[in-house]
Amino acid sequence: MRINARLDDSYEEKFLQIQQSKNKNRTAILKEALDKYFTEELNQEEQNAWQNNQKILEMVKGIASGSEDLSVNYKEYLYQGLKKKYDID
Repeated sequence: MRINARLDDSYEEKFLQIQQSKNKNRTAILKEALDKYFTEELNQEEQNAWQNNQKILEMVKGIASGSEDLSVNYKEYLYQGLKKKYDID
């Protein structure tokens, strides 16, 4: 991809300073800046998602009742409930 951008003088000075101090061309500087931005943004989004999940888990913690093994033995519990409800033996 080819990029053509107009930047004000302050950004040109920043590019020149980085070019001189790091001995890199503008393409390399732009690539590194995009990589850094992408990484930081992605990490921030993941952190926000994790924090939101933790808040939700705290809100719903302890509101359900029942057997701890319900997800494993739900068929047996359903069978027992229907058996009791309809007096099946």
